[in-house]
Amino acid sequence: MKMPVLPVYYYLDHFTEMLSFVGETYGSILTEEHRAFVARFNGFTKDAQCLLIRMINRRGVIFNRGHFRYEEIADVARALAELEACGHARALREADYSQLLGCLRKVELLQGAKAAGFSDARTSWSKPKLVEFFLTNVPFATAFSHCGGERFVALDDTKPVEFLLYLYFGKTEDDLKNFALRDLGILRTNKASSFSARFTDGDEARACFHYNRLLDGLATKSVEVHRDAIGAILGGPACPSEYAADLRGRAACQVGQFFEKLGEADVARQLFRAGLSGDCRERLVRLTYGAGDKAEAEELLRQMIDDPATDEEFTFASDFYARKFGGRRTSACTELLRAGSTITVDDTHRRNPEAGVAAVMRRRGFRVFFAENTLWQSLFGLLFWDELFESGQLHSGFDWVPHCLKNRSFSRQFADQIEAKLAAVRSNDALNLLLKTVAARWGRPNGVFAWDHVDIEALRLALTGTSGDGLAAIIRAMCDDFRAMRDGFPDLMVAKDGRVSFIEVKAEGDVIRRNQLTRLRQLGNAGISAEIGRVDYRFDPEQDYVVVDIETTGGWASSDRITEIGAVKIRNHQVVGEWHSLLNPQKSIPARIVQLTGITNEMVRGAPLFAEVADSFMDFMGDGIFAAHNVNFDYGFIGREFERLDRRFRFPKVCTCAGMRRRFPGHKSYSLGNLCIAFDIDTKDHHRALSDARAAARLLNLMNAKREEAGLEAVSSVTA
Repeated sequence: MKMPVLPVYYYLDHFTEMLSFVGETYGSILTEEHRAFVARFNGFTKDAQCLLIRMINRRGVIFNRGHFRYEEIADVARALAELEACGHARALREADYSQLLGCLRKVELLQGAKAAGFSDARTSWSKPKLVEFFLTNVPFATAFSHCGGERFVALDDTKPVEFLLYLYFGKTEDDLKNFALRDLGILRTNKASSFSARFTDGDEARACFHYNRLLDGLATKSVEVHRDAIGAILGGPACPSEYAADLRGRAACQVGQFFEKLGEADVARQLFRAGLSGDCRERLVRLTYGAGDKAEAEELLRQMIDDPATDEEFTFASDFYARKFGGRRTSACTELLRAGSTITVDDTHRRNPEAGVAAVMRRRGFRVFFAENTLWQSLFGLLFWDELFESGQLHSGFDWVPHCLKNRSFSRQFADQIEAKLAAVRSNDALNLLLKTVAARWGRPNGVFAWDHVDIEALRLALTGTSGDGLAAIIRAMCDDFRAMRDGFPDLMVAKDGRVSFIEVKAEGDVIRRNQLTRLRQLGNAGISAEIGRVDYRFDPEQDYVVVDIETTGGWASSDRITEIGAVKIRNHQVVGEWHSLLNPQKSIPARIVQLTGITNEMVRGAPLFAEVADSFMDFMGDGIFAAHNVNFDYGFIGREFERLDRRFRFPKVCTCAGMRRRFPGHKSYSLGNLCIAFDIDTKDHHRALSDARAAARLLNLMNAKREEAGLEAVSSVTA
């Protein structure tokens, strides 16, 4: 696809658009430093304005003067002199040394080393090794002189610009790429008609900018950067809001853990004490206890239990206290995991235990929904759509998540509206509120939930099949701290006889995360049934297997088509159903294929298209496991046919060829025909789909008999 050509003054126009928006929206919190920058920028010539914006928009801060070739700038030299005169561009300093070396080509480094008399440099070295050699052996002034350092210029004094961009985008940005991505159709923007300021307090805005900028810098995993961050945290601005304190806590935790790994426990403890977040306090407790100061650790835990910042902090503190000071030997996570009910799942579901549990629960008569976090996110977003997206809570076209959810002010700003809607939840009258939002706003992008995850029937059952008071309590917690409550919910929602419960699926080797433990406890405390389902993998005789065979026009799923499908459903070693259809492949069947299968063009001319039998075949599959001889061939063709219909075809699969090799070794050939001969299986109409499916089903039963025997032996050895 050909990209559109951007206008000549594209970047200048958008930069002035940003300045105008920030000036109008945030004028009251801008300092003299920011106003001075705007005034200075407006006084530049157009060439100087364009050059500054181009430099801001490029990666790095060191640039080769000779590479400034832009059609919108008539006189680059004059524009650069103008920027140098006011301090936005400058000559290089020793602090720029490593960045200068990064801008030079390898050949330039080698020539410079040779000219400076450093003959140790080798042409066989990689550029990173050359750079290291220069930094270790060659002074900056020498490298500058012999490598053409005068050709380069540095961008300077950009902090005011970065702050203005932060106010506009809500995150630390150092360029205008988002405008270009938007106008090229790569980046979507919201369609809100009006925007409000994300900050109304200047001190909060500057504190948040400081700690956000600090967090971005920590992506560089260098000791020097993290050493500098210590002072930036301990001597940083005060935090006038919870959001600023959260950012400071995140920075303190990251830097503290960095030095904890380096073995500098005292530095780490100092940072964790300064952070005040739940994560910081947890690390401080663990470090203090590990250092042997149990009295201080106990006091810290008591403080966390008495005044927890979050439910997760309370969960950690009470659990750790019980294990270290209360005599309990196992963690709450381990105890909850052990207390979960055991669900026997056929071991073919090992790659997707949730689907295996879902199939078992459906056989028990439950309706099953893959709920996890999407159910709760869509419930929250639909219920409070107007407050979140129709009341000025977005702050620019690039915002998706309302700032009130980030800074935890949502419940304070909309207390009356929240209470009214929670009252509707308690009285089972909330479904109409959701349906009105669905009807009016369907498909409108947002940052809280995805529309393709909205399941109206699952929402209806959640609203009617659980305690209204309990559901309102969970939603209230989401209103109070959406960021903390947006994940960790159980995998499945199951419903039977009008009652709803939730299951967190855990297979062997899985651990339960802190947020999952917290959600299970919150649901339980709210009177909503929620438990862990521990998966016990073994052969499950009640599991359906659908043994499939297909005939095709050739061997390539991308270009060839299916001419016949035969399927046999096996349960507890017995055939419980069969499915068969010829298909019109919408292309001619080659003569060699006709000779092999006996299926002619005349036979399929009046046969249905795959699209006409897709629903019937999918219904026959049900919760079955897809089995075939050389399964990837049959599965690949059928999956490609569903893909042509823009539909998913996802099932666990079993190969009778590979299974027979494993369970019955020693045969010279494991082709379907030869195995049928070896095991005396009737193969009348070989290379016809239903006949071959029946034969493969016999092989599957042989395999499953072995699997069942092995499972019984394993159980006997455990109980003996």
